[in-house]
Amino acid sequence: MDFTFSERVQALYERVAAVLAEAVYPAEATFAAALEADGRWSIPPILPELQARARAAGLWNLFLPDPALGSGLNNLDYAPLCELMGRSPLAPHVFNCNAPDTGNMEVLWRFGTAEQKARWLTPLLNAEIRSAIAMTEPGVASSDPTSIVTRIERAGDSYLVNGRKWWITNAAHPDCRLLIVMGRSNPAAPRHRQHSMILVPMDAPGVRIVRRLTLFGYDDAPFGHCEIALEDVRVPEANLVLGEGRGFEIAQARLGPGRIHHCMRLIGAAERALAAMCRRAASRVAFGKALAEQGSLRELIALSRIEIEQARLLVLKTADRIDREGAKAARAEIAMIKVAVPRMAQAVLDRAMQVHGAGGFTEDFGLAQAWANARSLRMADGPDAVHLESVAKLELARHAGANRPPVDAPGGAP
Repeated sequence: MDFTFSERVQALYERVAAVLAEAVYPAEATFAAALEADGRWSIPPILPELQARARAAGLWNLFLPDPALGSGLNNLDYAPLCELMGRSPLAPHVFNCNAPDTGNMEVLWRFGTAEQKARWLTPLLNAEIRSAIAMTEPGVASSDPTSIVTRIERAGDSYLVNGRKWWITNAAHPDCRLLIVMGRSNPAAPRHRQHSMILVPMDAPGVRIVRRLTLFGYDDAPFGHCEIALEDVRVPEANLVLGEGRGFEIAQARLGPGRIHHCMRLIGAAERALAAMCRRAASRVAFGKALAEQGSLRELIALSRIEIEQARLLVLKTADRIDREGAKAARAEIAMIKVAVPRMAQAVLDRAMQVHGAGGFTEDFGLAQAWANARSLRMADGPDAVHLESVAKLELARHAGANRPPVDAPGGAP
């Protein structure tokens, strides 16, 4: 399998890398200091300045395969660029390639009406507003999206939305204007046709932020994660996406690219952690010699490089299969990377923290928060257990039948 990238992708890679080195990495400390000085839920001026630079350089909305609105890149071509962005927590926002806005833009691009696109997609593509996706609920096991109980009920020419959602990323952002809400619209329909998705303005009467949530103590300002109550929120029927009962279908279409983007970014975070580990090992002395000369530490570095390369190859294979056959055909690969990559990133970050000693547990090196993010992604977009179950079911189905010959084709193909 050849993962040689085109001249265009290689040129984009070099340009993204240059912006990161020249502007984004140096701005990380400035961004953090501005949050502390000006209020954690305000937007440091450095961010729109960096966004203007990225946009002027033609490095904008690189995730979107529509050449008129984005880069026109497929998943495989976007993979190395997304990985680069994962090396800095600020970078995806600089290039307007940050979750959950990317997934929400893809939903509007694929399924939105002309009116919905004009009102919401265009300002999102211009980074004039932010958005959030409201799926997860505190009262049910949201790893099974069909168990979601928030109600979307028709009321004349409108819908009433009632329920409670949490872990709504971006909802605390001062520019968040849109919630895409998944809820049950027809409890009597077949299981996968009971739910719908609807566009809810953040300022609609009845939308209430209950609290901001922290992840291992990190508030992820100014983007944030919130618990939200929806209490008799009335929205027009024109805000329904695709049609009643299409919510599960939309969710699956949205989560395929979203999961692979998460994994791409995590590989970038792991690469940065490994580089930091090597620099630290070369510069610190313990027991009379540099850490880099100690066998146990060299083993950790070697294992990290091996695991990153393994994860990257699996992600690239997944991206390639999605491009060629669609997300449904690649569901086993998507499930595999969603388990393998966050676990890999967690392991590499943990080793990097260990090499940095007590400093690794502070924010001096950015490792602790990166570790927390990697751990969260073993739950976001479906927990490990759900993805492992999916892989097992598909594997068992491939080998079903008493007289079926063994599978020995490359890559496990039948």
